[in-house]
Amino acid sequence: MNTNLGLIGKKLGNTQLFNEEGNVQRVTVISCGPCVVLGKRTEEKDGYTALILGYGDKSDKGVNKPAAGFFKKINQTAKRTIKELRMNADNLAKYEVGQSLKPSEIFTVGQKVDVSGTSRGRGFTGVMTRWNFAGFGRSHGTHEYRRHGGSIGTNMTPGRTLPNLKMPGQSGNVPSTMQNLKVARIMDEEQLILIEGAVPGAKNNMVTVRHAIKAKTAKST
Repeated sequence: MNTNLGLIGKKLGNTQLFNEEGNVQRVTVISCGPCVVLGKRTEEKDGYTALILGYGDKSDKGVNKPAAGFFKKINQTAKRTIKELRMNADNLAKYEVGQSLKPSEIFTVGQKVDVSGTSRGRGFTGVMTRWNFAGFGRSHGTHEYRRHGGSIGTNMTPGRTLPNLKMPGQSGNVPSTMQNLKVARIMDEEQLILIEGAVPGAKNNMVTVRHAIKAKTAKST
């Protein structure tokens, strides 16, 4: 589990930058603000430590009474997206309820981050698209089985189709994480982070950006 610092945001789309050498950098634009601290989870009260973040304002008409009371108690407007980010107690102590977080307070240009979101849904697909099956032979005499998945059952024992076989079905629309992506640029005034490479999901999907959990560090000599 990634317990590093991070923010929640919205994927706006893709564009390109030119670095100092004049080379093109293909980047994904993520809006991470305003991201507000709505609360904390503590070991004494909840059994774990986490930061509760809110993103995007929401109309009061779409908020039920318990949620409206919670936002009124902390003097904040209703938020459209609320997410908990697990982190250790030392990092949790750095933030206060009601604090608005800027991207530059969490990230730096050039560092590696992990971006999590929900992948694009691709509808009902066959085994070749969904599981990268090779398909059947295309030689003379092959009929109707070029893109089939082959045998799925057994003979008398146990005489049924076993569970968890790779078969046609819903493809995509599942939680996905891209690791060790590089932060290309931070734009505090616009509350934007530009990340080199592609991140999961379609435009306007919510994502979570956190410090990379598997980033390699330079060995000291």
